Amino acid sequence: MGIVQDYYFQKFIAAISGETNFTMTTLLAADIGGTNSRFARFLAEEDGTLVLEGIKWLPTTGVTSFSELLEQLHTSGFPLNVDNADTAVFAVAGPVEHGTYSAPPYIAWDIDLKRDLAGDRRQKTWLINDFVAQAYACRSPVGSAARPVLQGTATDEGVIAVLGAGTGLGKATLVPISGQGFLALPSEGGHTCFPFVTPREWTFQEFYRDKSSEDAITGNLVVSGRGLRYLHWFLSGDDLEPRQISALFAEGKASETLAWTAKFYARVCRDYALDTLALGGLYIAGGVAAKNPEILLHPSFQAEFHASPTMGHLLKNIPVFLIENEDSGLWGAAFYGWQRHRQEGIA
Repeated sequence: MGIVQDYYFQKFIAAISGETNFTMTTLLAADIGGTNSRFARFLAEEDGTLVLEGIKWLPTTGVTSFSELLEQLHTSGFPLNVDNADTAVFAVAGPVEHGTYSAPPYIAWDIDLKRDLAGDRRQKTWLINDFVAQAYACRSPVGSAARPVLQGTATDEGVIAVLGAGTGLGKATLVPISGQGFLALPSEGGHTCFPFVTPREWTFQEFYRDKSSEDAITGNLVVSGRGLRYLHWFLSGDDLEPRQISALFAEGKASETLAWTAKFYARVCRDYALDTLALGGLYIAGGVAAKNPEILLHPSFQAEFHASPTMGHLLKNIPVFLIENEDSGLWGAAFYGWQRHRQEGIA
């Protein structure tokens, strides 16, 4: 018997024996990224227990509009869409305006729930930033299963920082609200300029500008997949695709590129941990770290994360975790959807 079937069987037995009420909410969760879009069907119980039933991937770059993406989902055979879900949450890689609109910087089209959805569907649909979803995922089973990277002692009342690189660099914070759980706050900090601090790093910055024609070299451009390409090109002279460089990491090669990547990734993590005073811990998500855990396990990562002449003692107390489950954004979106469903009292 499969996981879902076994789950239903157990709930059925509990229901007919009078142990509990068999009340479920159907949630459509989506993670709209710059390269791919993932959709998931979740079931949620009254106590917030989430059950993942299935996932569908669609290429974001393969459609010309959000409406076309929804139509592809509808015709793909996936058993859930906005029409038949109790609640739908779309997490998107970009800033969300007024809760209904986003023009993602690395997607060729925008999302406007007021334009793209009929009124009855809008009432049960929410649009959130993708790293807001990642923040909520820290309180889900995938957050509980996160891999420890650096030891520390998290405080229950402390802010949790979440960041991760994929197509770009996402950031968010999870703030504890006394008696009310957590509130996730979005950020577009990935678009701020990356802090290069040594003469050779400044030379790399100029190399990146020259080869990419980018004026401002931001965190989005340095610790993402494309940043891996330019960094390896600068250090080795070989212009390779990120997946080829990842393969070299796995083979124990490209050691200088790996050391620089670990240092740069740790610098982003350290600065964000200090920006947010992340005494509740720092969680790393995103495809770059999940596909290349060698980056976080490299000695340069720990050395750079703890490197602060004034706050080194504080940084050594902040635990760092790697969320290895690449579907974490879907879990976070589902968690948010269940909360909104309860708050709004949707029937």
